[in-house]
Amino acid sequence: MDSKHGRPCSIAAALSCVGDRWALLAVREVIFGNHRFSEIVRNTGAPRDRLAARLKSLVAAGVLEQRQYQEHPPRYDYHLTQAGRELVPVLSALRAWGDKWAVKDPPLSVTHHGHPVRPRVICETCGRPVREDEVERTSNAADWDLAGPVSEGSTSR
Repeated sequence: MDSKHGRPCSIAAALSCVGDRWALLAVREVIFGNHRFSEIVRNTGAPRDRLAARLKSLVAAGVLEQRQYQEHPPRYDYHLTQAGRELVPVLSALRAWGDKWAVKDPPLSVTHHGHPVRPRVICETCGRPVREDEVERTSNAADWDLAGPVSEGSTSR
């Protein structure tokens, strides 16, 4: 990838699928059990045309699927795919960050067996919490290291 296009990155690729405000809010609504367009548009406040475009792109990206619930006229609602279900912890982390840094009083409480749910990252292999000071990053992208693009003929920093 040419450096003028930015670092090859899974975060950038994910954001190209779900990185729009209306896309993530639509997924939030489906997580909350609101599957019909009218419910999603009401609860997101999105312009109808923009929401329709985002839902179409989420279906194309495999995050949501449409299911027909009425034949005449044909009407469809939206449901999470496996990829969509795997966004739940991402949205939970965004909610927790927003509760701490973006709002004065959190508008939603999430509990598990009566106690608040607080997202954390756990290593799937060893089961221990992941601490930032224990993480090691290695660039796997050709011609890139963590500092940025690597010039031809130079070594990785």
